[in-house]
Order: sequence, then structure tokens, then C-alpha cells
Amino acid sequence: MGTQITHDEHIFGSKYGSVSVPSDITLPDFVLQDAELYSDKVAFVEAVTGKEYTYGQVAKDTRRFAKALLSLGIRKGNVIVVVLPNVAEYAIVALGIMAAGAVFSGINPASHASEIKKQADAADAKLVVTNGSIYEKVKDLKLPVIVLGEEQVPTAMNWNSLLEASEKANVNSIISPINQTDLCALPFSSGTTGVSKGVMLTHRNLVANLSSTLYGVSPDMVGKVTTLGLMPFFHIYGITGICCATLRNKGKVVVMSRFDLRTFMNALITHEVTFAPVVPPILLQLVKSPVVDEFDLTRLKLQAVMTAAAPLAPELLNAFETKFPGVQVQEAYGLTEHSCITLTHSSKGQMPAKRNSVGFILPNIELKFIDPDSGRSLPSNTPGELCVRSQCVMQGYYKNQEETGHTIDKEGWLHTGDVGYIDEDGSVFVVDRIKELIKYKGFQVAPAELEAVLLAHPSVEDAAVIPLPDEDAGEIPAACVVLSQRGKDTTEEDIMEFVGSNVATYKRVRQVHFMEMIPKSASGKIMRRLLKDKILIKKKKMTDLLL
Repeated sequence: MGTQITHDEHIFGSKYGSVSVPSDITLPDFVLQDAELYSDKVAFVEAVTGKEYTYGQVAKDTRRFAKALLSLGIRKGNVIVVVLPNVAEYAIVALGIMAAGAVFSGINPASHASEIKKQADAADAKLVVTNGSIYEKVKDLKLPVIVLGEEQVPTAMNWNSLLEASEKANVNSIISPINQTDLCALPFSSGTTGVSKGVMLTHRNLVANLSSTLYGVSPDMVGKVTTLGLMPFFHIYGITGICCATLRNKGKVVVMSRFDLRTFMNALITHEVTFAPVVPPILLQLVKSPVVDEFDLTRLKLQAVMTAAAPLAPELLNAFETKFPGVQVQEAYGLTEHSCITLTHSSKGQMPAKRNSVGFILPNIELKFIDPDSGRSLPSNTPGELCVRSQCVMQGYYKNQEETGHTIDKEGWLHTGDVGYIDEDGSVFVVDRIKELIKYKGFQVAPAELEAVLLAHPSVEDAAVIPLPDEDAGEIPAACVVLSQRGKDTTEEDIMEFVGSNVATYKRVRQVHFMEMIPKSASGKIMRRLLKDKILIKKKKMTDLLL
């Protein structure tokens, strides 16, 4: 185990040593290196439409889009927001933005127009890339808009036309040199507190992360892996862990814009998917739904699934392995503030990480576990707040020095807000979280955001949002609401409809519990654990009565 103890600190390193990180290359150049050797190989194919892009087309269109952006007046450091579902062009859009020296910021296409505006404003965006069906949500942002596809929108620029026009554009005189230390991505994360913040990531951050996560890919696997692209590409997991990692290894991404079990199974079999990053609720459907039995599972070429974003129940893991023998289940741990994957199970044939662990420490990454109260670092097998230090750690939160200071300490340690421990063999286990985020089907839902919406309701005097366990979703957002005197006739449905009309579908409140008061600490913090326990005890009593 690569443990070093310095100044009475327990610091844990990777047992796989270190890997080199090229220091003079941008992220687009890094992932498209040697693309010309694979120019006819398919890089992206849409599972439903069959639309595909070869490596040659990806490299060419990335260059064309970068030129188009420069010709439109986009300059180094400008932020461009992308509001798209998973489509074959998504990585070309993101890499083209970065190749122009600009900064890519993905937004969930299911977001409400007001949520899109909030992120675009917070990011100081200069331009929007979207498609025809989402255009209505972005048309009032007072920003130039590029629309993908054949559709011509009178007040927007067309993607295809821009790419064609870029062939004749002369932008050599305005190209600024791009350094690895320049920002290339600004994903938004709720971090360890509830409010969404822009995470500043450089080319170096993402190149370093890919160098660490891909250390286990042997040369004979290059060009051989077919990955399912179902996880959202606007998320760091989708764009870095799926798109960029696959491009670097010259594999193929089978793109799915939304989950439907039959489409999912059909995509796995038809496209001979070998690696499928998913979330636990999908594994649950694969185990329980009779739809799966309609398919000939002997035709599956699937070798591994990777699950992150939410804990995996041991019973579910056992049931999946029974139904899909030979398919390895890899659990992983990552966070936006660390450029994506931080810990994962080895893919190099070494001793596998232990069941229900999130894997080993990757090369070039250091971990420590600290006592949340004293800040003292803890030895192995002792749970504490997981802290990580590496070249993948973000530069900070955009225009938010205070939150950056709370998250990254003076020694460069990123405090994750998650509680875990490392055992004597180097397997890491995440057991709890200090932070209050709710993980609904793998999506992060910030209680603070929903509480702000609830408090805007004329009948709501006070409110708190808590996670409640749910078999299908992992966790659901539940609202604890104190009604004002004039709002006594307000129903649970009224509250749920009000929240639903102001937020994306996945953020909706799934239960409402009316309360006399919201318990708070002396410092004014909502005592969520107390609320959660109260509701769970009440539910248990109701269940016992029914039995």
C-alpha cells in the first residue's frame, strides 16, 4: 500500500505508482491524438437514429467549429453554454469550444427556462448551443444562439451552415495560444453546500484525470471498447468519463438521449456494447423488469458495468451478478470538483477491489481521511471526511472565493464532504456524506434550491427538503412544510405542482409532509436528520398498523 506518513499525517497514495501526464497539450488535442489513424472508424453512433460520426469527421468538425466560433467573435476565456440532450455531435461541440480557447458549460436540457437563465448568467455566457426542440427555452436569454440539425430558426444561427462557412474563414490572426493552465470547462455543481456553483477546470485538470483513469487500459484494448453513452453528457461524468475517455482510446460511444429499457437492451445487443456506465436504478430495472426476459441475453457482449453517482445496495449487486453472470460490476467514485473519476476498480487484471467498495486510489492521486471536528488525519479502517489532492483538483468555484476556501485548503486538499475509510488492502469505502445533496436516480438535487422555491409559495411559512430512501430512485426529495394561517386549505398536491412548475422534472418534490415547525440548530441550520428520522418512524408505525 502506498502510504506515507509525514508530520503525523496519514496520507494514502496509489499502489499503482504514478503515470506521466503530458504537459504541453490541450484536452482536444490529447483525446484526438492519432485520430487520423482511425479516420474511418465510427466514434459516435446514435442508438435510435443510427446517425454516426467517424474519427475523421469528429477531428474535422471539431476544427471547423473552433474556426466558426472565432469568426463569430468568440475569444479565449469566453464561456459558451450547451443545452442539448445526448446527441452524436455533443463531444464535437464541447471540444470545438475548447479548441477555440473558449470554455464549455453544459446545462441539463430538462431544465426549466429560469434555471437555464440562472446558469447562463452565473457563467457570464457569451453564446448558446442548442437544438430546435429546446430553442424556446433559450430564445429570451439575449445571447446569440446556434441551433443543431437541419432545422432553420429565423433568429438563430444554423450549425451546418456555420461549419461550411468556417472553411473560408481566415482566423489565423486572432488565434490566441492555448495553455494547459487555461480554463476549458465550467460545469455547475452543488459541491458540499446546496447552491449550484461553476467549477473551474483547466485543460491540465482534465488531461491529468484521463491520464490517471486510463492507466489500466492496455495497448491491445485500444480501438476495441464500445461504451454506452447514456449518462448525461452535460455532466462531467458523461463528457470526460465517457466521451473524452473513449475518444482517447479510439473506442466507440453508442449514444442514448434518454433511458427506456427496451431501447437500452436493444442498444446493448445490436451495437455489441462492452462497457456500460449506469446508475443503480437502471441495475434495479435490469434485475426486476420482465422486459429484460424478452431479449436473448446470450447475445450480450457486455463485459462490465460501472456504477457511480449513488451507493449500490449489496442485495442489488448479488441479484445483478446472478442474472448477468460474467458481467463485472465496477463501482466508482468521483466528483465534478476533481474533474471526474477519483477512485475506481482496476481494469488491469490485478486483485479486484472488494465488493461494495468504490475501488482503489488511482495513480497520481493522494487521499486522506480527517476527523470532521478536529481536522486530524486518521489511520486506515477509521471513517472520516474523504479529502483528495492531485493535479485534477479544480481551480476553484467561479467568482466564489468564500466557497472555494471552504472546499480547498491551503495545502491543496479538496474536502469532499463524504465520509469514508480505506482498508489495509487499499480498497476505499464511502459510507455516508456530510453534505446534504439528495441523489435522485443519480442526479444531484440540492435541498437549498427546492427550499427557496417552496418559500416562494404564498401559503408556505417555512420549509425543509430532506432525502427519503426509495427502492427505484435511491433517494427522493421530500418536503417538510409549515403552512401559514391563510394557507390551511393548501394540499400536498398544490405544493408538488407548484415546485414542479418551477424546476426540472428530476428535482420535483415527490412527497409533502405538513409540520408544526421545522427544527433548527442554535446557528439556524435545519436539522434534517431529525426530520428524516421523525418521518421514517411515523411511516414505520403506519406500516405496522396496516400489518
